[in-house]
Amino acid sequence: MFQTFWFTGLSGAGKSTLAQALADALRAQGRACAVLDGDLLRAGLCRDLGFSSADRRENQRRAAEVAALLNDAGVTVVCALISPLAVDRQMAREIVGADRFAEIYLDASLQECEARDPKGLYGRARRGELPEFTGVSAPYEPPASPTLALPTGRAPLAQCLAPLLALAAAS
Repeated sequence: MFQTFWFTGLSGAGKSTLAQALADALRAQGRACAVLDGDLLRAGLCRDLGFSSADRRENQRRAAEVAALLNDAGVTVVCALISPLAVDRQMAREIVGADRFAEIYLDASLQECEARDPKGLYGRARRGELPEFTGVSAPYEPPASPTLALPTGRAPLAQCLAPLLALAAAS
């Protein structure tokens, strides 16, 4: 039974939007659900972390530990973090438990994400203002075998939400 839906993808791929839509839909079905959004975690629990590889890994470790605690309390968790490296996503899977962890790849190309750029981050990264920016000056490793891959760069929200709801219903 999947209890943690771990969304991974580039900045601007739609992780926060889709995570909130999934959580709202699950709550409407009576399922306890929480969203762990990377931006919000960095404003609170992880505000002491930067964007080095070690700090990114620690950010994900903390998110996974919180997700596992919430899962133990019967809460479904939707994590929306860039999670750029496969090794760190594997660490999160191990912390949460493989049987409770669904890796969801939000497949939007760098060009699609840059065109959206809702926060202006790609522009800042291209000007050198944001070192270690995923997709520009830091790597992103797409999952080799995600539980689901959703074409968020090309498909509307409802089309991406439907398979998530089906996965949640099956678990």
